[in-house]
Amino acid sequence: MIPKAFLFDFDGTLMDTEAVWARAIVDMIVSHGGRATFRKILPCVMGRNWLDIDRWLHQNFPCLGESTPMHDAIELRKHYNRRVADDKRAMRINSSIEFYHRAATIAPCAIVTGSPREDVAALISLCGLAEDTAFVLGAGEYEHGKPAPDGYLKAAEILGVFPEDCVVVEDSSVGVQSGVAAGMKVIALARHSDIPQIYTGQTWLVHDLKEFDFKKEFGN
Repeated sequence: MIPKAFLFDFDGTLMDTEAVWARAIVDMIVSHGGRATFRKILPCVMGRNWLDIDRWLHQNFPCLGESTPMHDAIELRKHYNRRVADDKRAMRINSSIEFYHRAATIAPCAIVTGSPREDVAALISLCGLAEDTAFVLGAGEYEHGKPAPDGYLKAAEILGVFPEDCVVVEDSSVGVQSGVAAGMKVIALARHSDIPQIYTGQTWLVHDLKEFDFKKEFGN
């Protein structure tokens, strides 16, 4: 195929931030007198938007009280910032960033994420991706989060391309489901052997994006 657009997840695909967010959530729960483990939190973070994560947290950790998603996001960011204070650059997934630059020579690239736009906007500059990024769709900018196809379908609509001409790059089960439901080709990036994901309907499966053969698949 000749892609007309590449649509990327961000957390866990371009930057290894999901594990940091999961640890920050554990810190926040503990600060409220609750108990949580990293292995319980991480699978519920991977690929999901903040509103869905926050709803799940309140259902499972009553110690958080009746706070709003906005209030929780502000509190969580303080724990997150303490976790990444030393070196955010260390979270970059370099082979994925190289793939992104290569993809941008073929077709427009956009980011569809469940994270707040402001968080991702700051980090794409850190990754050197700003010039190659057409736009970012973040949490709250499309109706239903992954695994619903809404975000990817909206991105295709903005770019003026058909879904079947898009390639989605995702690292999570729900992200792959989202791209498949949108009728797009999907590259599943299976980076987490300790937290296995179920990839159903993906077009390609790789453990590292440096494995992907651009010339064979796209003739470029």
